[in-house]
Parts: sequence; C-alpha cells; structure tokens
Amino acid sequence: MALITGPLACFSPAHAAGHFSLDRTPGALPKTVLPTAYRIHVDTDMKKLVLNGHEDIDLTVTYPVSQIVLNQAGLKIEAASVDGMPLQIAQDEKAQTLTLSLPAPAQVSAGTHMLSIRYSGPIPQTPNGIYYDDYRNRAGKKKRMLVTQFEVADARRMFPCWDEPAFRATYQLNIRVPRRYTAVSNMPVERITKAKGDSQYVSFATTPRMSTYLLAVVAGDMAAVHGKGGTTPINVYAPAGDEKKGEYALHAATEILPYYNEYFGIPYPLPKLDLIAIPGNYEAGAMENWGAMTFIDDMVLFDPRRSSPETKELVYLVVAHEMAHQWSGDLVTMAWWNDIWLNEGFASWMEEKATNHFNPTWEIWPRQHSEREQAMAQDAQSTTHPIQQTIHDVSEASSAFDRISYQKGEQVIRMIENWLGEDYFRDGMRIYMKAHAYSNATSDDLWDALSQASGQDIAPVARSFVEQPGIPQVNVMRRCVGGATVLTLTQSRFSIHDPHAAPLKWKIPVIAGTAQGDVHKLLLGASPVTLRSPGCEQAIKINLGENGYYRTRYDSASLALLQKDFASFSPADRVNLLGDEFALFQSGQAPLKDYLSLISHLPDMHETDIAVWQDTIAHLRALDRMVRGTAVSVPFHNLARTILQAQMERLGWDVRKDEPFTDTLLRPEVIGALGQFGDQAVITEAQQRFSRYLKKPASLPTSLVAPVATIVGREATDKTYGQIENIIRKSPDTEQKLRFFRALAVSPDPALMRRTVGLTYSGAIPNGRIVWCLAVLARESGLSDQVWDLVVQDQQTIRKRLAPWSQEKLLPAVAAETVRPDIAKALLADPSSNSSRGSLIAAREAADKITSNMEIYGRARNEISEWISSR
Repeated sequence: MALITGPLACFSPAHAAGHFSLDRTPGALPKTVLPTAYRIHVDTDMKKLVLNGHEDIDLTVTYPVSQIVLNQAGLKIEAASVDGMPLQIAQDEKAQTLTLSLPAPAQVSAGTHMLSIRYSGPIPQTPNGIYYDDYRNRAGKKKRMLVTQFEVADARRMFPCWDEPAFRATYQLNIRVPRRYTAVSNMPVERITKAKGDSQYVSFATTPRMSTYLLAVVAGDMAAVHGKGGTTPINVYAPAGDEKKGEYALHAATEILPYYNEYFGIPYPLPKLDLIAIPGNYEAGAMENWGAMTFIDDMVLFDPRRSSPETKELVYLVVAHEMAHQWSGDLVTMAWWNDIWLNEGFASWMEEKATNHFNPTWEIWPRQHSEREQAMAQDAQSTTHPIQQTIHDVSEASSAFDRISYQKGEQVIRMIENWLGEDYFRDGMRIYMKAHAYSNATSDDLWDALSQASGQDIAPVARSFVEQPGIPQVNVMRRCVGGATVLTLTQSRFSIHDPHAAPLKWKIPVIAGTAQGDVHKLLLGASPVTLRSPGCEQAIKINLGENGYYRTRYDSASLALLQKDFASFSPADRVNLLGDEFALFQSGQAPLKDYLSLISHLPDMHETDIAVWQDTIAHLRALDRMVRGTAVSVPFHNLARTILQAQMERLGWDVRKDEPFTDTLLRPEVIGALGQFGDQAVITEAQQRFSRYLKKPASLPTSLVAPVATIVGREATDKTYGQIENIIRKSPDTEQKLRFFRALAVSPDPALMRRTVGLTYSGAIPNGRIVWCLAVLARESGLSDQVWDLVVQDQQTIRKRLAPWSQEKLLPAVAAETVRPDIAKALLADPSSNSSRGSLIAAREAADKITSNMEIYGRARNEISEWISSR
C-alpha cells in the first residue's frame, strides 16, 4: 500500500522568491518594528540553574503601532516599557511570542525608540537555547559548563528578541558567571568586573549586525591553544586539560582562514575567531556562531595517541565547513529558512574544496561520491522536496536541515562551478558577498551574481535543480553511423518506488567523454540531444568526473563497452558508474547482476582506489542487511569475502611507514567488512588483538580500534559486552563513547540488544547522540523490530533527554530501519508524529523508506540467489 500518494505530499516548492526584500521575506513577526541594537544583561545561577535578565533594544518603527510583537520561549516576562512607558504583557507559549501593548488609544510613533524588558527563565539540560552541560574531566571530576545553541530559533530562550534571520541587529552581551569560569562569545571580552559572591560580570564588545541565531556564549573551566590566520587571532577552547587536543584544529583553521580571505575577496571581518569544544551534550555537531564556533568535542579535538585517522579527516572537514559559514551564513545570511541551502549547501561544498586544496593526497573529490549517494537516496523517494522549499514555521525549518539542503545543495553548486569554470564561479561569489555583506540574500541574488561574473544566464539551469524536487536521469542510446559513434541522450526522472513521480524536466549540464580524453560538453533539455565521436568501439561515459547531479542509464551496448574499459577511467568515473548501476537496481530499471558483475571483477582489475572500495563495501553491507536471516546470507558472505580478500592481502593488518593516508583509512573498512562477512581468520585475529588492547591500549593502532572492537562486539559474550560497556561509561570523550557503542550495536543477541537500548539513555551517551545511537542499533543489530518495540515502550523516559530536533526524529529514525508495514502504520498513528510539521515530515519520510525497502529487499534476495547459482 502506498502510504504517500504523490511526490509533493509533504512539501511545496518555493518558486522564485526574487531578490532580498525585508517586506517580502516570509516569517511570523510583523515588520513594522525593527530591532537595530540589543544590550543584554544575563545573570546566571549555575547551582539553581536559573537566569535573570534585562535588556534594552533600540528600535526603528516604520509605522505607528499599538503593539510590539517579538519572540520568547519559556521565559517569564516581569516588566516591559518603551521609552519609559510601561507596556502590558501577553505571552503565548505555543506560538513562542511576546506581545507588548500600550493602553488604547496610545501608539508607538514612527521613528526610533528604546524597548526595555526584565525577565527570568530556566537553564535546562536539553541542548538547545541556553543550557548546562555536566561532564567529567580526565581526572573523573564532575564539571559544569554553560552553553548556547540558538539555531534554528532558540535565542528566544535566553532573551526576548526578533528571532528570525532577516531581523539583523548588533548585540552587546554582559553575563554573570562563576568567577572560576572562562567565558567566550562572538566578540572579545571588553572588561571583567567582580560581582557578588564568587561570580563575575563578563562584558563583550558589540557585534556587527547579524541574525539572532548566530549569537553565542559558552562559559566553564576552559583553556585554549592560540595561533593566527594571517593577522587574525585564532583560539581553540576545550575543557581544561584537553586544550592540547585542539592543536590540529588550530593548524587547520590557521591555514584555511587566509585561503578563504582570498577566495571570498572580503577579509574575515571580526577581531578574533574562536573554536570551542563542547564535551558531549551538544545537539548540532557544530555551529557557525560568528566568531565563536562551537563543536561537539569529537569534531574539533584530535588526540594523536587515541583518535582515529577518520577523526583527523573529520576535524579538518568540519572546521572548514564552519569557517566557510563565517562568510556564507554569517556575513551574508539567507533571508528565510526556505533558502537554508545557501548556507549549508555552500559550506558543504566549500569544506571539500578547502580540504582538497590543503590535503590533495586524501582524494576528497572522488570520495565525496558517498555524500552524493546519501542525497540521492533521499531525493529518489516520494517524500523528497526541492532544495528551495516553502517553510511555514520553525518546526518545519528544522526538518530542512537534511541531505537535500546539505549534500544535494553541495552537488548542485559543484555542478554549476564545473559548468561555469572555477574562476568565473569564484568571481561570482565575490560579487555576491560584496553586494550582500551584513545583510540577507536569496537564491536569485546568487544566480544574478554568477551570471554577472560569467556572462551566462545561469538561472534557468540552477532553478531547474533548486526549485523542483527529484533527480534527473540521462538515458543513453548508442548507434554506429559511418564509422562514428552517435549517442542520443534523453532525460527522464529517476525515482525509487514512486509510481506517482511527476514527469519533471531539467536543464542538465552534461559532460561526456572517453578515458582517452575526448570530451563533449552540452546542455540537455526536454528535447533529445546527439553527440558524435570517432570510431565505434570506444567507451563513452556520461557525467565525466562525476560533477553532475543526475543518474545515467546506458543501453546494453554502451554498458558492455564501459565494463570492458572500466579500469581506464578515473576513480571518480569508476565509482560513479558503480553508484548508478546499484541505484538502477534499486529503482527496478536494471538487474542486480549488472552491478554484481562489475564489483566481482574488481580483484581481477587490481583495483586499489579508496573511493571505489568504500562505495563497494557500503553496497555490500547494504545487500547483507537485505539478505540477513535468509538462506542467501551464507553464499552472499562467501561472495563478499572473495571480492575483498585481495585488498586485505594488499593492506595487511599493520600500518606501514609512509603509506598513503587513503590506505590508512581503507584498512579498517576492509577488516570490519570481512569480520561482518564471517572471515574466521580476521575474527580470530581481532579477538586476540582486543585481548591485548584491554591490557595495553597502546598495543592497537588507533586506526584499528573501531573495527577490532566491532568484530568482538558482534561475537560478544556477557563478559566481552561488559568490558566494552565499561569503556563507554568511563570514557570522558565522545569519540571513544561512539566508537565503542558501535561495537555493542552489532550484537545480534536479543538480551544484549535490550541492554544496549537502555545504555543509550542511561547518561553514558551524550544527549545529542541518543537518537543517532538508537538508529545505529536498529540498523546494525538485525533486530530493528525489537528495538522499535523497546523505544516505543520507553519513549517518554528517553524524550526527557532530547532537544526539539531529536524529539521529532526519535521514532522515525528507528522505524526507518525496519521493513514492516505495520510499524510504518504505527509510526504515522503515534501522537508524536503529528505534534508539529517537522514531526509529520520525519514520520512520512520514514514510512516511505519502509515501503520502498520492503520491495527492494525481496528483489535483492531473489536476484542474489539467481546470480550466485549461475556462477
């Protein structure tokens, strides 16, 4: 049964909104009263966990009003006045608004005024708004930190404000915290004065004009390492004792900042740049607060003695991402959340560009294929949405922080840059930044800047990808005419299990060519396009370099030639062909044997590239989940081991001196996969190495801790489970906790699975990672139905630890790993799924995934069995 009957059941496209205009920008607040400057005083009590605040806000009133409407959430407003005149107070907690009224018939006249508000509120533990973070330091001593996380719309939990991105203003923040705390905010400290008891007032310099969600303050027992990016001081703060682990992030930031200064054509405008590590209780992963970027600890701290190579790469990428936001997001901010992709898609693309620039041997661009696949997996479903979509409220805004806004946005930007050329694209970005600095912008503003720089009208191409949902599919038909190859290209829409997908059309920039360098560049619209190439036996690949956001379906003659010439193409092209062939199986357009034939020959081709192997391992793991618990599982494991064995022999167990970083990254993936597929030699070796690790942790290279622990976890007894659980509970850092949680999550033992569910919300796992851990457990244990039952049963206890984002995703994240239609029905019927727009969107997406996976799993089992039998 189709639970969603149409491709846009959850979303509507945000058709060209035009250039930025405050009056035309969506939002819930009236635009007749505009804040221009906030002076905020917050007194915190870190024992009672309450705050008292007062603020003065400079206003510009454009039209006489009798009411002033702004945002607040969870605060108690005690008094308010405008220019000294008392105001009547009305709070609406559901709408999160504060309405301040003058007695009739008085009005606030057009012009400038000052609004003063006195208020109080809680400091909760849930990681949104202003909250506290309790953690243990390396010595095991309990510590408390004050943290803020305001995106999407939680500044209103610390002070009443116009909490929408178009209401830019300056902020002068003053906060009282314990005297032993170090306090960090967007701007440098101007002065510190003693206050009553053991507290202090910390006053910060005034910020530039910016959106409320970019304000931040963090205070606690912190220390920092220091450097400079060009002439700008850069500091990495961490819990005292861990600051040295910030040196790698500092290294990344100091080399990235001058690069961005040059690329954007506008030097970083703030007097300092801080990176702040939040231990554990952090929802977002990382946040681009202007001048005071915050990160969950495992995304900014790197310990060469304990951290994995994957963490090293992750830290660089995330630092590059958040720093890109200092321009795209902070200096220039999207006008409303329908254009969040302007922030996130661009920063996702820029993180790859910067990381590749400084680390060219990491093969970043071919490996970003995995992000493309993540975006397309969501974009092929009936519940997908356009990159630029209508956002009605902040709950729905939260749901827009997904693979469409991030990864698809990144892919579309990369495609446009590749089409225009790097120089033209960079020049367009400089025009865009200069035109909209300290202001807001829309997608149309970006298209205008790129068109101005390149001399091409980029808007029709860009809009076809940004303003409508889904994935184009380029279809290839091959003929030999007069000794030349003639390819006819047409387009259709690629979808998975969506019989009602609208037949959309795109303007697709297509680059095609041979492995020998014959390149064709064309724009494919609604009408067929042909291209000619000398000779009739050359393999011609579409989407050369994998720079385009589309799938390709070849006719049998074209595919046969590509299979024959596979090894001659670049890694990006090889992995692109593998990804498309697997996706065509998922959509029902191609038999699985086409994909299996390609990967079964990888050992014969002596394939060594990490991008190809990472994609292959990911798809082998996906197929393993599809056949788990069936008669096909054992022969499939035999096949998977055969495909991977040559790589294991090439890489070996031990890191070689001066080996490529990509081999260091690939080795644990190969070992982990072979353990999953039942390679007894690998399992035995892993168990022996884990026993030595427990006695002497330094005996196991950091790159092998995760795969070894995971292999042991899959075979876990009560004893080994307890050993791993003890590591999780005692570890003070998030990286170690999540690494070993994965090891417990793979156990297929129902009794151990029940213990692991309880572990996720026992306090051993950071609150911001509870939902992620439950989803991993549902997916990896093979017991997704039982995990669902336990989470539903315990959801009220679990929800006490969750911020709003996680509240919306709790049940959908677990349900999406099942293939039972009754669970999809139960999810949609659960009251939490209808508690907000964001909750309903997440539930419908999960139900859609369940429905499509039911059909795919059945086909996979049959086709794998047939293909193995035929061999």
